[in-house]
Amino acid sequence: MNLSEQYRPRTLSELIGQPKAVKIVERIAERGIGGRVFWISGATGMGKTTLARIIANMIAQRHSIVEYDWAGKFKKADADRLADTMHTFGFLSPTGLYGRAWIINEAHGLRRAVVRQLLGILERLPGHCVVIFTTTRDGEDALFEDHIDAHPLVSRCVQIPLTNQGLAQAFAERARQVADAEGLNGKPLAAYKRLVQRCRNNTRAVLQAVESGEMVE
Repeated sequence: MNLSEQYRPRTLSELIGQPKAVKIVERIAERGIGGRVFWISGATGMGKTTLARIIANMIAQRHSIVEYDWAGKFKKADADRLADTMHTFGFLSPTGLYGRAWIINEAHGLRRAVVRQLLGILERLPGHCVVIFTTTRDGEDALFEDHIDAHPLVSRCVQIPLTNQGLAQAFAERARQVADAEGLNGKPLAAYKRLVQRCRNNTRAVLQAVESGEMVE
């Protein structure tokens, strides 16, 4: 398993550098995660999919979570299955979770017909289900096929923008912790900060560099 997966945050408390996003989820969780649709946006490597999985795990166990790595793979038949499946409960876990969750990454790739279909489905989303969309900021600026109007869909979502500001120190400290744990550390924190800046705060790219031995003297 690569380092970015091995050290991927599993809980909100482990998510680094995104206090506003964490606060949004915590406030929603107090009122109940279920029956909601989330729209997570941010630059590549900021933790969009990580946060989506954390939210999904708050209501469903792994076997009841369906994830698409690109919205282009989410077709009319998938929307039909979502509409049918959402009326049934997921597998009951020892922690008492029995919900269902769908994660659709790169949501700007959704097709026009599927978007129309989703508008009706999401209005009827049961209280034991969540749907989570993620998208890059660039994708959000020119949403969807043929630049169709995204507002009807996005307006149904809890919007969670991830910040790209003020992350260098926190990401550098985390990368150094990982390097220490893996016996790959040999440089000062300043070198990690330069690495984070060079990678434009993309944690996946940073940890790939660490794994390749870039921080070993």
